Amino acid sequence: MYVVESKVGAIGCMLVSLFFLGTWPAVMTLLERRGRLPQHTYLDYTLTNLMAAVIIAFTFGQIGNAQPNFLSQLSQDNWPSVLFAMGGGVVLSVGNLSTQYAWAFVGLSVVEVITSSITVVIGIPPWMLLLDSGTTLNYFLDDKINKAEILFPGVGCFLIAVCLGSAVHSSNTVDNKAKLSDYKDAAKGTSVTTFKETSEVESKDLEDGTHKAKAGTAAFLIELEKKRSIKVLGKSTFIGLAITFFAGVCFSLFSPAFNLATNDQWHTLKKGVHHLSVYTAFFYFSVSCFVIAIILNITFLYHPVLNLPKSSLKAYLSDWDGRGWAFLAGLLCGFGNGLQFMGGQAAGYAAADAVQALPLVSTFWGIVLFGEYRKSSRRTYVLLGSMLLMFVAAVAVLMASSGHRK
Repeated sequence: MYVVESKVGAIGCMLVSLFFLGTWPAVMTLLERRGRLPQHTYLDYTLTNLMAAVIIAFTFGQIGNAQPNFLSQLSQDNWPSVLFAMGGGVVLSVGNLSTQYAWAFVGLSVVEVITSSITVVIGIPPWMLLLDSGTTLNYFLDDKINKAEILFPGVGCFLIAVCLGSAVHSSNTVDNKAKLSDYKDAAKGTSVTTFKETSEVESKDLEDGTHKAKAGTAAFLIELEKKRSIKVLGKSTFIGLAITFFAGVCFSLFSPAFNLATNDQWHTLKKGVHHLSVYTAFFYFSVSCFVIAIILNITFLYHPVLNLPKSSLKAYLSDWDGRGWAFLAGLLCGFGNGLQFMGGQAAGYAAADAVQALPLVSTFWGIVLFGEYRKSSRRTYVLLGSMLLMFVAAVAVLMASSGHRK
């Protein structure tokens, strides 16, 4: 199998992973905003997500002279570690599925900020280290190979960014309410024909190229609601936030579970049985992701949540609109997770949690593709810029904390 041996190689894996894991949510969001049912999208996504793990296992898991390789480990008596890997896959799959709905309610950028930050620190104070999850638990599971004096200030940077992200969301919500209020007032005093000419048909839509309202306008927000598959206007903000926090808790558990699967810190394997390689663990991890995703999404086809329309397997199989994009999202997520784990095996999984700064990438796509924060107030722009700068600092600090596994 191929082994990442240098700190530079580990950081390279984490940087590419950061881009991939920050981009696939934007692809999924694009499809939802175009009206494709999230159940259809997630079923397509999970197929190529598993495919990525299989490709990684049969390439990186087999090449090189390091032992054991992927195929030889499939017949070993390593079920305790396999179960840890599969448990991590279950919580990640449930978390990803939850965020697919949260993006519609809360917005791509804010959801990614909240879930990523919960993953890193899960809201538990640093002095409760033995009870913590995410980065803190990984720090102890990795026998403290990361530099604590650098690692935990990085966690603090994420906490500051969370506060800034919450302020961005609050400020942008106020901006949108003001836009909608002005829009309704203007509609009352203007003829329908004139109003449509001046307010609605102003530019080409960023998502599908058709003539739509300018991004950031009230008309744009209203048209988006009509087109998207998950209807959110008029629904409680608590729904989206509850889903987001639930997803964050799920994400905080999958990386420590994977860490236990590959390093057996709790000594669950029999004497003489080799630890799972990162590639074998990732394979089992992805298989459980696939199984739970298939079960949940087929259930949601016939028993949808959040007032979505019912569907069927026949309708799913015939729905080719956007299928290629969903396949791409699965590949990006699969290879992103694989590269994160490869980097974590060399530099420590706590440092690999630096990829939880993926809101940097997701926010970029949110602004470019979806017009998030377009025509917002100066206060919103200042807060947004501050949040992004803090995330850059968090990434740099967490990566600087990386040690090297002995």
